[in-house]
Amino acid sequence: MKLAFIGGGNMAAALIGGMVKQGIAARDIEVAEINPERRDWLRQQFGVNVGEHIADIKAADVIVLAVKPQQMQEVLRELPALRLTQLVLSIAAGIRAMDVARWLRGHPAVVRAMPNTPSLVGAGIAGLYALKQVNQAQRDAAQWAMETVGSVVWVDTEAQIDAVTAISGSGPAYVFYFIEALEQAAAELGLPPLAARRLVLHTFHGAARLAMSETVSPAELRARVTSKGGTTEQGLLALEQAGVRQAIGRAAAAAAKRAREMGELFGGEQ
Repeated sequence: MKLAFIGGGNMAAALIGGMVKQGIAARDIEVAEINPERRDWLRQQFGVNVGEHIADIKAADVIVLAVKPQQMQEVLRELPALRLTQLVLSIAAGIRAMDVARWLRGHPAVVRAMPNTPSLVGAGIAGLYALKQVNQAQRDAAQWAMETVGSVVWVDTEAQIDAVTAISGSGPAYVFYFIEALEQAAAELGLPPLAARRLVLHTFHGAARLAMSETVSPAELRARVTSKGGTTEQGLLALEQAGVRQAIGRAAAAAAKRAREMGELFGGEQ
């Protein structure tokens, strides 16, 4: 498999690193990156072919679009016509697959992916949506590419990618926000900073691992550690009284709304 990356930012670098670890030869990966310092770093880090432009876009089996949303239309309209067998995999936030296809003069083989930042440490999850013309081999290639840095979930409609964006795309920020708040609470309770950091991070890491290892619901897991009249019950009661559950729902709804707005903003007829 030969791959071409348009854009060499952090997420592209994570995918390149994952692909190389999975056995793709560095010589089979080409990257177009406008920043010369970033080009040098990518070349030194992975040994891949890096230039300001893709030298031979026709040679790529998979073309990964990793540029900023506001740059996408201009970049795609500069590309030559692609072969029908070439898969275009977009990881740009807010850019709809149908708009990518339109900017590529109707190229049908487009998969849109919404990865998240834990992909940078191989622990990501991405939502994937394929246009109906994408064949099974191309879907498999897109899934393989994203699984080099984590897990994937396929969705049936492009609108569902906005929900993916709100949950797993923006979700790490919500978790970091909660970590930040819990660390602050630990400090206010008299714990030293390093102890607070370790306690909070290991609590999140351990709770996530436990939830992933169990088949029961999070509600059941919560019930198991909530004794009647105990400390956890009092803490959860304070969260409920503060409306934290409702606030999380509003946060996700706001993020999904913004994802839809971005699709309209960057994907409108221009």
